[in-house]
Amino acid sequence: MTRFSLVAAALVLSSVHLQAQPADLVIANARVIDVRTGRVTPGQSIVMRGDTIVAVTDRARAARFRGARTVDAGARFVIPGLWDMHVHFGGGDTLIAENRSLLPLYPAHGIVAVRDAAGDLSESVLAWRDSIAAGTLDGPRIFTSGPKIEGIKSIWPGDIEVETRAGVDSALDRLEAMRVDFVKITDNTLTPDLFRYALGAVRARGLKSSAHIPAAVPVREAIMLGLGSIEHLSYAVRAGAEHEGRVASGDLFANFDTATAMATYRLMAERGTAITPTLNISRTLAWLDTDNHANDPYLRYIGPGLRNTYQWRVERAAVADAAAIERRHRMYDFTSARLPMLQAAGVTILAGTDAGFLNSFDYPGIGLHDELQLLVRAGLTPLTALQAATINGARFLGRDARHGTIEVGRAADLVLLDRNPLVDITATRGIAAVVLRGRYRDRTALDAMLRETAERVARMPIPGK
Repeated sequence: MTRFSLVAAALVLSSVHLQAQPADLVIANARVIDVRTGRVTPGQSIVMRGDTIVAVTDRARAARFRGARTVDAGARFVIPGLWDMHVHFGGGDTLIAENRSLLPLYPAHGIVAVRDAAGDLSESVLAWRDSIAAGTLDGPRIFTSGPKIEGIKSIWPGDIEVETRAGVDSALDRLEAMRVDFVKITDNTLTPDLFRYALGAVRARGLKSSAHIPAAVPVREAIMLGLGSIEHLSYAVRAGAEHEGRVASGDLFANFDTATAMATYRLMAERGTAITPTLNISRTLAWLDTDNHANDPYLRYIGPGLRNTYQWRVERAAVADAAAIERRHRMYDFTSARLPMLQAAGVTILAGTDAGFLNSFDYPGIGLHDELQLLVRAGLTPLTALQAATINGARFLGRDARHGTIEVGRAADLVLLDRNPLVDITATRGIAAVVLRGRYRDRTALDAMLRETAERVARMPIPGK
C-alpha cells in the first residue's frame, strides 16, 4: 500500500470515528430474546445512552456508535429485566430498615420492578418509590397501591377501613392524593356491597384495581364491575363452581365445571382482568408440614424482625390435623392445574411472588425464579412464563411503551443469562449480569450486593434482646 493510500485510509477511519454517535454502554455479541414472539436473534449489539436503549442492531451497524463502555456478552441470552407483580413491605415502623434492606435483593436477581400490593409502611414505600425514580436510591422501580381498602376491624395491618360508601370515596381521595399506582381491595371484613361499590368507584376515577374477591360476590360479577387483576389463583378457580351466576358453594373439587370456568375466563380476557397466581406462597404454605425451612440459606438476607413475622403462618399450619394437611396439598394441586385454562382463554398472567412480611419463606428476589418454575410446572410454556414476568406487568400498569421489551426507546433494563430460558426456565437463575437504568452490574457486583445485604442483616438487633 502506498503512503498516499495509508494516509487516505487513516483519514477515513478518523472521519468514521469523529462521526460516531456517543453511547454510554454497548452490550455486544448478544442473543436477544423477543419476549413477545420467542424469537432469538444472535450477534446483536444493544446500545444504551443513559437509561434508554438507542439501538439494537448487528455488529456492523453498531460501529456507528462509540460506547464509553463496551461489554462482550459472549453470545449470552439477553432478556428484559424481570418484574415481580406482587410483593409486600411491612411489619411496622420498627422494621423500616429491614424492609429497605430487601431492595438490593431484587436487582441482584434480575428484577428491575416490583408491584407493592399493600402493607403498613406505605409512607416509606412511597418515599422509596420516588427516590428510586429520582436516582437517589438504588433499587427496583416500585409501583404501589399504598394502603388497601378493607372493612372495619380487618386482620391486616395498615388498611384503610371503611364501613360506608362515603368512607370508600374518602379512601379513594386519600389514595389519589398519595399518587398510588393502583388500588387494592380485599375481602377480610369488607362487605360485598361496599366491595362492589369500591370497584365501580375505582373504575369511574380511571384507576386500576386489584382484589381478593369476597365469597359472596361471583367472580363474573367482579369482572363486569371492572376489576383489573385477581390476586391469587384460588379466587379465579372459584369461578368453576359458580353455576348459573350464583356464588360458589359446597365442595369446590366436586362442583368445579370446566365449561363454566372457561366461560368466565374468556370474559376475563375480553374485559382485561388479569390474574396473579402467586403459586410460590401457596405451595410453600401447603407443604409446611414437610419442610420447615429452618435451614434455608436465603434466610441470611432476611432481617430477624421480618423472620419473626413468618411465625403466625407457621403456627397456624402446625395445628392442622392430617385431614387439613391433605386438603391443603390437594387444594394446591387442584388450583395450580387449572392455570393453563386461563392461559388458553387468553387471560393476562402476571408473575408475582407475594414475597415480604408475614408470608413465610417466600423470599424477595429468588422467589420470582421459584414462581417462574412453578408456572411452567403447572403447564405454562417457558415463553408464557417469561412474558408474565416482563411485558405483561408493564402492560398491566400502562408502562409498555417504555418497559418490558428490548427495543429502541425502551428502558435500559436487561438481564444477561448463560442459558436459554425458552428451552429451560431455570436458566433465569443463571444471571451473568444485570443492567438497571443503564447501569451495568456483572456477576461480581451482584454477588457483592448479596454479600453486603447478608452482612447488614447479621448486624441487625434481634427484637426483644
